[in-house]
Amino acid sequence: MRFEVNGSPVDAAPAPGQVLRTLLREHGHFEVKKGCDAGDCGACSVLVDGSPVHSCLYPAHRLEGRAVTTVAGLGDPEHPHPVQQSFADAGGFQCGFCTAGFVVTASALPSAAPADLDRQLKGNLCRCTGYRSIRDAICGTSNTEQADVTGDAVGRSVKPPAAMRVVTGREPYTLDTATTGLLHAVVLGSPHASARIVSIDASAALAVPGVHAVLTHEDSPATLFSTGRHESRLDDPDDTLVFDRVLRFQGQRVAAVVAASVRIASEALALIRVEYEVLPAVFDPEVARDAGAHRVHGDKDPVVSRLTHPSRNVVAALHGEMGDVDAALAASSVTVSGEWRTQRVAHASLETHATRGWLDSSGRLVLRTSSQVPYLVRDEIARIFALPADEVRVFTARVGGGFGGKQELLTEDLVTLAVLKTGRPVQYEFTREDEFTIAPMRHPMRVRVTLGATASGELTAIAIDQLSDTGAYGNHGPGVLFHSSHESLSVYRCANKRVDAEAVYTNNPPSGAFRGYGLGQVIFALESALDELALRLDMDPFELRRRNVVVPGDPMVTIDADAETDLLYGSYGLDQCLDLTEAALARSTVEAPPGWATGTGMALSMIATLPPRGHFATATVALLADGSVEASVGTAEFGNGTTTVHAQLVATALRLPVSRVRVRQSDTDAVRYDTGAFGSAGVVVAGKALYEAAVSLRSQLEAAAVEVVGAAASPADGLAHHPAGAPAWHAAPDSAEGSARHSAGPAASSAGGSGRHAAGRAAAAPVAPPWSAHSGRHAAQDDPESSVAPVLTDAGVLVGERLVPLAKLAGLGLVGHGSNDGTPRSVAFNVHGFKVAVNEATGEVRILQSVQSADAGYVLNPEQLRGQVEGGTAQAIGTAMLEEVRVEDGHVTTRAFRNYRVPQMADIPVTEVYFADTADELGPFGAKSMSEAPYNPVAPALANAIRRAIGVRPRALPMTRDRVWRLVQGRDGAA
Repeated sequence: MRFEVNGSPVDAAPAPGQVLRTLLREHGHFEVKKGCDAGDCGACSVLVDGSPVHSCLYPAHRLEGRAVTTVAGLGDPEHPHPVQQSFADAGGFQCGFCTAGFVVTASALPSAAPADLDRQLKGNLCRCTGYRSIRDAICGTSNTEQADVTGDAVGRSVKPPAAMRVVTGREPYTLDTATTGLLHAVVLGSPHASARIVSIDASAALAVPGVHAVLTHEDSPATLFSTGRHESRLDDPDDTLVFDRVLRFQGQRVAAVVAASVRIASEALALIRVEYEVLPAVFDPEVARDAGAHRVHGDKDPVVSRLTHPSRNVVAALHGEMGDVDAALAASSVTVSGEWRTQRVAHASLETHATRGWLDSSGRLVLRTSSQVPYLVRDEIARIFALPADEVRVFTARVGGGFGGKQELLTEDLVTLAVLKTGRPVQYEFTREDEFTIAPMRHPMRVRVTLGATASGELTAIAIDQLSDTGAYGNHGPGVLFHSSHESLSVYRCANKRVDAEAVYTNNPPSGAFRGYGLGQVIFALESALDELALRLDMDPFELRRRNVVVPGDPMVTIDADAETDLLYGSYGLDQCLDLTEAALARSTVEAPPGWATGTGMALSMIATLPPRGHFATATVALLADGSVEASVGTAEFGNGTTTVHAQLVATALRLPVSRVRVRQSDTDAVRYDTGAFGSAGVVVAGKALYEAAVSLRSQLEAAAVEVVGAAASPADGLAHHPAGAPAWHAAPDSAEGSARHSAGPAASSAGGSGRHAAGRAAAAPVAPPWSAHSGRHAAQDDPESSVAPVLTDAGVLVGERLVPLAKLAGLGLVGHGSNDGTPRSVAFNVHGFKVAVNEATGEVRILQSVQSADAGYVLNPEQLRGQVEGGTAQAIGTAMLEEVRVEDGHVTTRAFRNYRVPQMADIPVTEVYFADTADELGPFGAKSMSEAPYNPVAPALANAIRRAIGVRPRALPMTRDRVWRLVQGRDGAA
């Protein structure tokens, strides 16, 4: 069969039933992605004879005589297609895994800005952006600056360094490279939620031609570990084996076939014969703690595995009280109590979990993996398999989405076992069904809240009773439990607080780390209860919060004043966030459809800008021969935008265009150590380490230039006289315009003149204030003698009137080093507001206005930060309104995107984004982290708006149309 791909002829013989996506990748077209293989997400979109199709559904045998165009065939980085250029200019991507599909689909639209864009793009999903920037791209709106900007790069919407590679399909992700002799692992999962393996017969599978190994519990190391990764491996219970004879959830690994192809491995898998002893199971976390319940990990030593009460299925518990809650409630003028429930939510990253491993020429194990934490994976793999850490290299390419789901060790251990067993390169890739059935999800929780207050609205008591279903394994169970009740309660002043919280094992699929790390679940309940309190008091909900939130000088306490003593007010912008959101809602002129009920709701959240107990990063910056620099750092890029900001920080320190900064990252060979890209640490830890390294290199360059000038006899020695007016290191101008920052939504003025609006594209880009170098920012050279001091420019170092070119300094091997330990930590604040309309006859909820104000400190890249807020909001709207992984007696019934509603473009409104005018004393250039924070206040704000529209309180997520309808009808008061 002959056809064309991107104008070149291809001769191929597709296998029976093969689809276009796999055929294209077999021929090296890695720009065609796998997101679902079911025609639901659009990541694999290509043009066939000019029409967009999902290549995962298109039969390969239909290609005879046809012309296929992939995103790479539309244009290249030097000669991009107009749509590709628009996506780069608009910043129309974050992780970028979906971008190839969007670009291809958009290239075939009938006009530049079709009126029915929601319908035209209904077959393409994005999990990261919130869709506004994608709309901007298709409509030709530019939101970014070129990467060759000069001057202070921080504070500007610099285009990501990888932008043109991403939009043209040239940026490789985990599996986007060819490997000779690659084997594939396919896993046999348990058909039972609770069972013991009696016997396995793999002889028939091993006899299949092309099968190289069958792995079972007999091949597994005996070392217990946790798939959850943290700086301290003791944070998670050791309850997992690579293969276990005891099976604790449906889908758990029973065996794996390693073969020359996925097809051969799958055929062999069906020949494995397993005899199971079915064991009792427990699926209700309430029942799991009862005396007669099945003990999921009853065989574990609680000390060795670090379990609180395995005899009660309790992985971790937190019980404590400050003051006397019962007495305070008895004396309160008004009390409110209720129970709220949150559901399982899938991360739904478009790139599924995957690892490719091999032994290099020296016999060293190398893992290329889709991970947020390569160093933590390296260390645990070395521990599990008793390997020296320096004999293991782990690295990532660009990662296609994470949201905490790739803070797990889910594929690397199996690949390691297979590589060590066969000596061959091996790949293991999750299917989309795997992502719904065996990948950890957001912890479902039941949260009971009781509040007491005075008649004037001062809180007198807060009591939380919380139950978390950690599923069959305890990865992240303790951390999520402890974190969920910390900042959610400590943001409020109250003398009497009590927490009773437990995370329990069940035979349900495992839970894990997810954006917000438990705060979203408890904040949903607490902020809903506070809204009910405001209604009982007939008090404005903004005013109720203002009377009770902590302010600088107040301790941030849950139940123990000494719990986290390194948590500080690096800056405080909660007051501005409340003002900005309230003012924006008050300005709304959007009308509801006739006959629909309307309501306005709000909620707030506080989050520590870093995980506790240390988060470490090391970095280096080296001058290269061509006058560019290589910035090396361990953290990963998965749509969080850290690569762009890192380049901006280094460029600012060294007075170079961002285009001359090459970032090497997420490779355990790159630098000594990095805890990883979680807890929003990419900027405030790794970024600080990189900036310190760049400042160190600057100092070395200046010192070396002084020595060179002192040794030079004449300009003929490679030095030049400095021309008048040449750029030199200086402080940015400190102007009123320079401190006004913006980023999204319809034009409007700031409340009371404070804060920064996120819309108005003509507003001036922010410039960095002249902070001292000690705080991580450059200092103004106000010393009258500075003209004779060495001054770094983008051409070299000026010493007096002599310019020492960078090329002359490059041969000295100068390298700047930096590090950061992640302490002390600051806090960030977010306030969200919604105006909604509800059709009481159908239960349909329509968002009329969405507003979020964020205390993000100094905004290093306005467009990227706006995108983080929008993306977090969109993901939270999905949690609040649409998404739920359903599990019935341990069996997951939600196994594809088509019955798991990841929000489409039509589901997500444009969110107005505002930034408080603050500068954090701990963050680089005054910045705070803002990747997780935007998610947390959204669901309660939306629930509060619905409550005020229909008069009945939603108490469970998601607030789907049928549940809202039942609330209106009074049929289900608990939603």
